[in-house]
Amino acid sequence: MVIVQCPVTSKIVRTAVEFTLNNIMMDQMSSHQQLRALVEQLQREASMERMKTSDAIDQLKRYISEHEADDYLLVGFSSQKANPFREKSSCTVL
Repeated sequence: MVIVQCPVTSKIVRTAVEFTLNNIMMDQMSSHQQLRALVEQLQREASMERMKTSDAIDQLKRYISEHEADDYLLVGFSSQKANPFREKSSCTVL
């Protein structure tokens, strides 16, 4: 995993966090509880597994090619009864 340290990006992130903190402090709820919730959310986001976009795209393309035979929008339905989007037959009153 490659992490790029960029002063501009860091400043943008700091500004976003400061903006969020300012919004939280404006609310009437306990600021301590809101700050704790914000820190917990940021910790969850920081602990998420990251991957390169190129790797994610390769995995997505592989998944699509492996499952395209099951995609009804590409291959259609084997019979009209298997199609959940078919027009329902209406009942007639005699």
